Amino acid sequence: MRTRKYSMGNGLIKCGVVLMDFVILNVLMFLSRKFLDEVYPLYFSREPRITFIISNVSLVIAHLAIGTVIHRRRTTIDEVLMNVTKLCLVHVTIMFFCLRLLGGRGSTRMFKYMVIFLTAEVLTIFVFRLLEKLFIKYFRQAGRNTRSVLLVGNDPALLMLYRNLISDSSTGYKIKGYFANERMDNCPPEIAYHGTLELLNERMSECLSKAATEDAALDLTQTDEMFCCLSHDENEQIMRIIRFCDKNLIHFYYVPRMMGNFLLNLQPEQLGDTMVFTNHHEPLSQPFNRFVKRTFDVMVSIIVCIILLPFLPIIACIIKWQSPGPLFFKQERTGINGKTFTCIKFRSMHVNADADKVQATKDDPRKFPFGNFIRRTNIDEFPQFFNVLMGDMSIVGPRPHMLAHTEQYGQIIDKYMVRHFCLPGITGWAQVSGSRGETKEVWEMEERVQKDIWYIENWTFLLDMKIILRTFVTLFVPDKKAY
Repeated sequence: MRTRKYSMGNGLIKCGVVLMDFVILNVLMFLSRKFLDEVYPLYFSREPRITFIISNVSLVIAHLAIGTVIHRRRTTIDEVLMNVTKLCLVHVTIMFFCLRLLGGRGSTRMFKYMVIFLTAEVLTIFVFRLLEKLFIKYFRQAGRNTRSVLLVGNDPALLMLYRNLISDSSTGYKIKGYFANERMDNCPPEIAYHGTLELLNERMSECLSKAATEDAALDLTQTDEMFCCLSHDENEQIMRIIRFCDKNLIHFYYVPRMMGNFLLNLQPEQLGDTMVFTNHHEPLSQPFNRFVKRTFDVMVSIIVCIILLPFLPIIACIIKWQSPGPLFFKQERTGINGKTFTCIKFRSMHVNADADKVQATKDDPRKFPFGNFIRRTNIDEFPQFFNVLMGDMSIVGPRPHMLAHTEQYGQIIDKYMVRHFCLPGITGWAQVSGSRGETKEVWEMEERVQKDIWYIENWTFLLDMKIILRTFVTLFVPDKKAY
C-alpha cells in the first residue's frame, strides 16, 4: 500500500510553525518584562514560573482550538491574517482570565498589559507567517513536499483550474498531464496529453491488478490528486475513476463543466434531508453576516456624515463658483433586487441633458476643474454615506449603475442582473481591482460583472476592510481610470 509522503511533509511544516509560535510567545514575554515595566503586572514579577506555565499552556489550548493554516496549499494572506488574529485572541483571553484569577489584587495593570501584548503578538506572528509562507514557497519550488495532479477531460474548466494551481508556486502542485478522448483547445505545451479514456481505463486496470511495471510511461499510483471534468452522461467512467482513486489513496475532485463562457459553479445546500446545489452562494444571505455588515455601515456612515457637515458650505461655495447649479447630483440607479433608488453625489459636471445617459470620459467637457478633482479623489462619492444610512446602499458592494445601463447590459450580458443580489456600494471589488471608469466595450462590462459576482459569492468582513483600505489609498494616489 502506498503511503503519502506529502502528508508527512505537511505535518513537519505545521510542527515547525507551531514551535516557532512558542518561541515568539516566550521572547515577547521576556521583552515585555524588560520594556513594559510601567504596565507589567506585579503578579507576573512575583510568580514568573506560574506565568510562564500558564502562558504556554494557554497557547497549547489555542492551537488545539484554532490551529494554523499556513501549511495548507491553498491559503490566502487574508485567511492567514484571520487565523492568526483568532489564534492570538483565544490565547490571550485564556491567559488573561487564568492569571487574573490567580493574580488577585496585584493584577490591576493586567488588562492594559494584555491589550498591548495581544497587539504585539498578532503583528509578530503574522510577520513570521509571511516569512514562513515564503520559506514554504521556496521549499516546494525546490521539489520538496509537492503534490502531483492528473487531469481527466478536455473541458475549458480544466484550463482555468490549471492556471489557478500553478499561479502560486508555494502550493507545490505538479501537473502530470491529462487523459481525454480529444485534445484540449489552446492547451499549454507543458500539459502533456497521455491518451484517450480507454487508455486511462487500461492503465487503471493494470494498477488494480498489480500488473503495472516500472517501465510504464505513467504510473497512476504516483498521483496525489485527480481532477475530473466529464459529462454526467459518462457516469460509469466517473465511477470507475472514483473507485480507482479510493483504492490508491488518491484525492478525487469533480470539476463542474463550463457552460459557454461561464463556469457552472454549483454550491451545496441542505434542503431538509435532501442535498441540493445552487449556482450562487451568497454569504450575505446569512442573517448574522448581514447584521455585521449593516452595523459596520451605520457606525462608519454616522461618523463620516458628522465629519462631512462642516465642509459642506466650503464645497458648496467652490462648486457654485465654478458651475451654477445645485450642490448635489441626484440620479436614479438600480439597487438591490433591481429596485430603483436615488443616488446622491457632489455635482462634478455642469448641468446637462445627458447626465442620465452618457458615462463620463477622460476629457469630458461637461466637467469643471474642481469637479474633475473630486472625481479623481473619490470625494464626490461622500454624500452616498447618507444613502447608506437610509439603507439604499452599503459602503462596499457592486457599484450602482444608471437605469439606462441596467436596461442595456441586462439584455446582452447573461449574468448582469446577478450583481443586484446585494446592496450596491460606494466602493467595490471591481473598482479597486482594475475595472473602474468608462466601459467602451462590452467585454469591459462583462469583466466588471464577473468581479461583482465574485465579491457577492466570496464576501467576508475582512474582504470589505481590504477594499476600503485600497479605496482610502486613492484619496492620495488617484486611480488613472478615475475620471
